[in-house]
Amino acid sequence: MKNILLYISIVLVLSFGTLKAQTSNEGMLYISEGTKFSTLERLDNLATGQLYNDGDTFIYSHFNNDGVLDFYQNTGLTRFIGKTFQTISGTKTSYLYNVYFNNVSNAVPFQLAGQIDISGISNFNEGIVDNDNFGGEITFNTEASHINTSDYSHVDGPVNKFGNKEFTFPIGDGGYYRFGGISAPASSEAIFEGKFYFENSNDMYSHQLKAGVLEEIDNQEYWTIKEQTATNEDVLITLSWRDVTTPQSMIDAAGKDALTIVRWDEATNMWINEGGAIDLEKKTVTTAVKDYGVFTFGRVKPEAVLPGGLTVYTAVTPNGDGINDYFFIDIPNDGSVRDLQVQIFNRWGVKVFESHNYGVGGDVFDGFSSGRLTVKNTKQLPSGTYYYILDYEFGAPGDNNRHKQAGFLYLSGN
Repeated sequence: MKNILLYISIVLVLSFGTLKAQTSNEGMLYISEGTKFSTLERLDNLATGQLYNDGDTFIYSHFNNDGVLDFYQNTGLTRFIGKTFQTISGTKTSYLYNVYFNNVSNAVPFQLAGQIDISGISNFNEGIVDNDNFGGEITFNTEASHINTSDYSHVDGPVNKFGNKEFTFPIGDGGYYRFGGISAPASSEAIFEGKFYFENSNDMYSHQLKAGVLEEIDNQEYWTIKEQTATNEDVLITLSWRDVTTPQSMIDAAGKDALTIVRWDEATNMWINEGGAIDLEKKTVTTAVKDYGVFTFGRVKPEAVLPGGLTVYTAVTPNGDGINDYFFIDIPNDGSVRDLQVQIFNRWGVKVFESHNYGVGGDVFDGFSSGRLTVKNTKQLPSGTYYYILDYEFGAPGDNNRHKQAGFLYLSGN
């Protein structure tokens, strides 16, 4: 305890400016709950240093961690506040609970060259965190989240998300916040990485190489969403559009139900249609994927929005009155639609139903779950909005035409 009190007294002297020098910690430093700790000059946690923050730490200059930096209680707050650019570096991971970024010295004031791991809330009050140009890494743990993310404060570069909770990646590029999101993975060990690029993907992934139902590929922006673990997660992804980065043709397509999410498929060397449920109010598109990598928006040919003459009825009221008792998909009896696969997810991205040959042998969605949420036919799912994903073959046999369609399904118990 004497060591702890000694270190705190030294830092308080530095904070009030009686001694202007780099602050180095080579021993044990504990900032307890209710204690304020601040450094005006560079803070360097040396290889032998152990720094635990359960209090309120103010870092007004550069920060480097080569030792142990962690917290005991879920109360610690680390504030990066500066009037010139601030580097965040180090050879060891800095485990932080709550984080606050506030620096208006320039458009991109935070240069992240080290590794930070956040378990609580990251408040992006002001200032972009750039790890794209400095090689740093930022990870949000299972329960971690972020607030106040905007064009003026986000992460320019890749962001990792660990755990089994849904997450919106606080990412952007070129001064624009352009989030992408994932639903909750099944595995608590899952790790995903998200990044946004405000640039044309055509140079690396030719827009001429695309599935036949696709009319156009977004030529101004793209995202990468990668699964970093081998858990083979089946999640929903959500992408957002904005008029400052998204081509007008894509925005117009959203209003015509012709906007979709496309993915560059390495196996076929082409852009493929992943489908998408369009939310005009939120300006987002959501779909389910099993493969990950490079994603952007695509515009579907008008005649191919629902090819094969297939009709979907999105109201399900399983009350036994013979009307909309199950998710009804009207398939032409001329064989033009085959191999109909259906997935249904709740609004948290949990799969509640899946069929690889929908409608055959009574295999239909009737409001009961066959996914990981409940046990099949033991409990009716709650009323609400669900996502459906259709994947089927259409056209003449042998043409190898497949279409993927996503949309909203409305389940009511009445």
